[in-house]
Amino acid sequence: MKNLFAGVLAFASVAFASAQTISFDKTTADYGTVKSGADGHQVFTVKNTGTKPLIISKVQASCGCTIPEWNQEPIMPGKNGQIKVLYDTRIMGPFTKIIEVYSNDPENSRAVINIKGVVAPETAATAAEVKAEAAPAAMKARKNAARK
Repeated sequence: MKNLFAGVLAFASVAFASAQTISFDKTTADYGTVKSGADGHQVFTVKNTGTKPLIISKVQASCGCTIPEWNQEPIMPGKNGQIKVLYDTRIMGPFTKIIEVYSNDPENSRAVINIKGVVAPETAATAAEVKAEAAPAAMKARKNAARK
């Protein structure tokens, strides 16, 4: 009986050791501070570090303001795939969103990746840019006035 148990345990260990394994180039994408309406795309690279095909069955965002896309073809051992995430940057303020990635990785069937950042109102960002652009012209005008 002990030999049977040891054999089953050894087989299971080998099966898991040679299974598909999911890994990411990053688990968090930080947008920083962006303007309202800015490009909200981020890309996560997914790598299969195992020896069997990795299948991502579902990618689910924590809310409707975040839309994930992925190729549903298996990722072969040693190869990469991508998960593209689009955040709706028309929603103002700080954000942190969770994206759940479901796969056939026996050790990590539900992986989590995140996006975060701050969406600033376009008017505030534009006003700051205008002020920064106007500063050199204002300095030049002051110098010219001082010479007169």
